[in-house]
Amino acid sequence: MIPTVEECFELMDKYRMLENIKDHSVMVARVAGMITRKMQDVGRNDLSLDLAVAAALLHDIAKTACLDSNENHAAQGREICLEHDFFEVADIVGEHVVLSNSVPQECCSEKEIVYYADKRVLHDRIVSIEDRLEYILDRYGQNDARLHRLIEQNFRICRTIEQRIFDVLELQPEGLTDMVNGHPLVLEHFNL
Repeated sequence: MIPTVEECFELMDKYRMLENIKDHSVMVARVAGMITRKMQDVGRNDLSLDLAVAAALLHDIAKTACLDSNENHAAQGREICLEHDFFEVADIVGEHVVLSNSVPQECCSEKEIVYYADKRVLHDRIVSIEDRLEYILDRYGQNDARLHRLIEQNFRICRTIEQRIFDVLELQPEGLTDMVNGHPLVLEHFNL
């Protein structure tokens, strides 16, 4: 089952998602929704806009609860989604930080789209992958060379996904901000 936008916001409230995390999640949903819609426009009718938006809205559902612990918020978020029978969403939420498999040749599924959208949103604004990488290294790298290598490896995967998405869309990644901010379709459809 895929939750509605209203159900996603109810869960955000239930799990006491901080407002700044909620703002981040809404922007990730806008980015994921726009990419999904544009991919559908070029023939990717196998993609679900509802799934991409719901998973993006819930990708950080456990982040507030995990802020003061060492728990993995993606794994905890997956469990929350499973508890609510949102099985399709759970899989995406569980892998929004690190994908468990390599990028498929036929990129991209809703999972890769949400993963990518999250890497393009810093707080509540769209930034380049490089800007987001710099932030993640500074915030979570702990001046640890091993962590830096793992984070950089994760962002190499993100760059591959970016290239595949924008090759299909025949657009440039730099245009994502204008595409999201200037296109009312996703906003009207989901009221985000």
